[in-house]
Amino acid sequence: MKTIGIIGGMSPESTALYYQTINRETNQRLGGNSSAEIIMHSVNFETIVQLQKANDWAAAGHLLANSAAKLETAGADLLLLATNTMHKVAPAIERTVRIPLLHIVDATAEAIKQQGLHTVGLLGTRFTMSDGFYTDRMAAQGVRTITPSEAEQHEIHRIIFDELCVNKIQAASAQYFQNVIGSLKTQGAQGIILGCTEICLIVNAQNSALPVFDSTTIHAQAAVNAALAQ
Repeated sequence: MKTIGIIGGMSPESTALYYQTINRETNQRLGGNSSAEIIMHSVNFETIVQLQKANDWAAAGHLLANSAAKLETAGADLLLLATNTMHKVAPAIERTVRIPLLHIVDATAEAIKQQGLHTVGLLGTRFTMSDGFYTDRMAAQGVRTITPSEAEQHEIHRIIFDELCVNKIQAASAQYFQNVIGSLKTQGAQGIILGCTEICLIVNAQNSALPVFDSTTIHAQAAVNAALAQ
């Protein structure tokens, strides 16, 4: 079994889901009391949030690259960045370490294509939905993404940071997401990417009008695949 290095803390809520999902998946596959070999470095999310607000992605990339280097030195065989948004600085991490970084967009795109879909709605932070690093990488793999309107993106972003990242679960916010998903369906979306690792706290296969691609679960399962590969 390879050792998974997790760059976490963005937010702690989603990082906990990663840890739980990876260990449950490992146990299901190996049986007994099996669990994953994991090394984690959890950053201060407030520092990351302030760098995002300042549009200082270079500093954010440097901070997360340092985190990756610590994990590599500690013995990680592969890396997982437990957040969608901060994959915007994935190149800075990849330049710093020799071990592979499992990219969340690649894992999610593969899951979508396995279902035979080609057009999906994308929900996430404002950066994920509008900055191009996510949608362009999806497009390069043959998956077209449809994003909500600017006003909807603003409200989704607010809900993520003001509520989900601090584990505030509001029924009205869940309904708002469901309404946005319904709108994306009318625009041609065949499925929906939960492109923020906290969205799964209020959107799931049971309450979505479209098939759901939960990037947190998909990414965590991809890490288990890599860790258990011969």
